[in-house]
Amino acid sequence: MAIELGSLWETLKEAIVSYTGLSPATFFSALALAIAFYYTVSAFFAPPPPRPRRIEEFEESEPLPPPVQLGEITEEELKVYDGSDPKKPLLMAIKSQIYDVSQSRMFYGPGGPYALFAGKDASRALAKMSFDDKDLTGDISGLGPFELEALQDWEYKFMSKYMKVGTIKKAIPVTEGPIVEGSNTTAEGEPSESAVDEAKPKEGITDDSHKD
Repeated sequence: MAIELGSLWETLKEAIVSYTGLSPATFFSALALAIAFYYTVSAFFAPPPPRPRRIEEFEESEPLPPPVQLGEITEEELKVYDGSDPKKPLLMAIKSQIYDVSQSRMFYGPGGPYALFAGKDASRALAKMSFDDKDLTGDISGLGPFELEALQDWEYKFMSKYMKVGTIKKAIPVTEGPIVEGSNTTAEGEPSESAVDEAKPKEGITDDSHKD
């Protein structure tokens, strides 16, 4: 058995010298270096090991509560739904229509790219794609056709994706009513200035029936 192994080794050495021109020692040294180089280079291109998952990632996230219908509220009341309180829904309005955007908290919640729109009617800002505080309003007067078209696209998106939960109550300015012609009162029922003047006694005019 030992004779056969010796004969095989001699044959292998002759083959190495014949085909490579190297001595067996040099050949095996070069082979070892090549293998080491291969594994070193492969390590740079190998995918990283999977990151160990944290315990929190295994916990199921709590499902979102169903949207609550708010009816008609003021802009001041809408501000409390800006995401600062995680127990409250995240709301946003377009053209006075309020939508529950809680499912997109990563965009509209605190720290999100559109967080400044939450709790407000941001119609003008969306139409202009503006992040200026002066545009965070529902006033869309003076917008051009392209801006109005962009706002319409946003409204369609919200209508199809989010639940409408209310509307913004618009404040009605109080103005003095005009005087109704032929009447001594204004449209609100208050006495007009002419009626008050007529009720005052006229200077220099007396009632002669009481004279002796």
